[in-house]
Amino acid sequence: MYSTSKGAILTFTRALASELGAQGTRVNAVAPGLILGTSFHNTHTTTESANETINSIPIQRAGNVNDVARAVEYLASEYDGFITGATLDINGGVYNM
Repeated sequence: MYSTSKGAILTFTRALASELGAQGTRVNAVAPGLILGTSFHNTHTTTESANETINSIPIQRAGNVNDVARAVEYLASEYDGFITGATLDINGGVYNM
């Protein structure tokens, strides 16, 4: 179910970007990886699981809320004027392997 939902959000992001681009509206998505300190991971992620995941992250650390906030701030800023329909993976390089 998770994969289906995530795929739907990514497809919806691209579709909205195509549909709304002529109006000057940009639509992007963020896809955070292991972001410690969030209520989700505080509730559902054990220390052992977090450590195992961190060991598989190329930069060898979990993300934090500031990592996500800075990325969202960039996407919402004037500096992001030519990015639309994109999904920004905030995961420390997990998909680079």
